[in-house]
Amino acid sequence: MIKILNETENYALLETNYIGHLAYIYRNRPFIAPITYFFDKERNIIIGYSAEGHKITAMRKINEVALEVSEIDSVNHWNTIVVHGTYQELDGSNAKAYLHDFSLGVKDLIIRKEQRKLDFINQFSSKIYKDDMPIVFLIKIEEVTGRMRRS
Repeated sequence: MIKILNETENYALLETNYIGHLAYIYRNRPFIAPITYFFDKERNIIIGYSAEGHKITAMRKINEVALEVSEIDSVNHWNTIVVHGTYQELDGSNAKAYLHDFSLGVKDLIIRKEQRKLDFINQFSSKIYKDDMPIVFLIKIEEVTGRMRRS
């Protein structure tokens, strides 16, 4: 049976994950790319980062985006949501502050959810202080919809 998730269930799925698929338009065609994200519950935004490239070029031109997040155990047992929102690029000290929030948030989520040590999280934190800082962006959430299936 497929069920529509309520708002609480939608946001719980968004909050307890950190990997999603970002959808955007480039040259009049849809593209999807996996990203690591952090959902900032207090500000109702998604924080992400990327190197300069295809995604960033596309989102600068058309800032309407979607993020899909799923938990799939089997073909008959899954939850999925789609977040629709707008891309906003950050720069300077603002970008550094949000990247810091991102790294702490993802680190905390992985520790709580996966109970593992996080030596690799330093790659996020170290980017805060480098000259070639990544592009830090927000997705301002406009709508979240979700479905689940249970047999």
